[in-house]
Amino acid sequence: MSRKRIAIACQGGGSQCAFVAGALDALFAEGVQDRFEIVGLSGTSGGAITAAVAWQAMLKRAHGHPTPIGEQITALWEDLSAQTPLEIILDKVGIEMVRLIERGAVPSVATSPASLPVQLWTRTMAAMIARPAFTDLRALLLKHIDFEALPGLVLPDSPVLEVSAGDVQQGNFRVFTSARNEITVEALLASAAIPTLFPAVWVDGHAYWDGIFASNPPIMSLLQKTYMGNFRRPQEIWILQVNRAEHDTVPETPSEISDRRNHLAGNLSLQHELQMIDMWNILLQEGALTDHFRARFGIDATEPIAVRFIRMSKDVQAGLDYPSKLSRQPAHIERLIADGSTQARLFLAKLETAVAPEGAKAEAVVEHLDERSSMWPT
Repeated sequence: MSRKRIAIACQGGGSQCAFVAGALDALFAEGVQDRFEIVGLSGTSGGAITAAVAWQAMLKRAHGHPTPIGEQITALWEDLSAQTPLEIILDKVGIEMVRLIERGAVPSVATSPASLPVQLWTRTMAAMIARPAFTDLRALLLKHIDFEALPGLVLPDSPVLEVSAGDVQQGNFRVFTSARNEITVEALLASAAIPTLFPAVWVDGHAYWDGIFASNPPIMSLLQKTYMGNFRRPQEIWILQVNRAEHDTVPETPSEISDRRNHLAGNLSLQHELQMIDMWNILLQEGALTDHFRARFGIDATEPIAVRFIRMSKDVQAGLDYPSKLSRQPAHIERLIADGSTQARLFLAKLETAVAPEGAKAEAVVEHLDERSSMWPT
């Protein structure tokens, strides 16, 4: 019996992507790579970095590497977390200052990450801390991912990795894909280049900003030959969602408004791509898509695509604000990893009870869409 083909899409959201790390750790610890055929991983910003480490770990596992996939993922997040007393103090002071600015208690000063004063400050802090994995994202990536070795690790049945970034000057977006050997340290830095924190990253003559301006995370590209090449397409897409979907109240204070705006912006492209999958599923079920039409768009799916979510618990969501996306306090990171692990295991348990009998008719499953939210008539 063939295994169901899945792709795992990892949303971006700064330090809150520790949730993604915890979820992936649990999924692999539960043997998801053996129970399902993982044909693709995608990610944006912190989700892209985490997905890239998981992807490399899967490639190495196929070559007999003994270190568990989850351990390689959490090792990166341990390096990313504040460790020494100096790191913890500087991180805490910085985050609390952002909170004061968000509340209007302290005036904000506009700065450019490319400016000389900011560059000098960054270098001074790096010299004081003297741990490149904490102060230099490039150094962190190079420590945990062997980019030169990646092409040689890819096998015919290896999963594809996709990473998104926004083109600053052209105003469109790009999905970097391993199917075209485009996964480089620059591609990951581009996906994580938050404009207020990092200068734009240049790749192939184009300047890129954070993938939140592009596709967060890439979804439709996981179904397209343009990005997946000749690799098999998924039957299901599992989304590890970091940005909060629902909110109980209407925000009123400046910090609440800023936080909710960040949620909505982080989910905007995801909502659009999910609506497209919803429409595609309906057209497939109605027999409205010819082979020629599907080939023209590079999507060869003949059965509805199921989309499922792994989201944070409500208790954890309630304790997060926008500045927490910048925080690298150990307790904060550990709590998010733990919640990701818990929610992933609950997801798998729920999935076990929801599996349709073999031979049952495929049904469209987009868990966040119901009759009220779908754009399309049924």
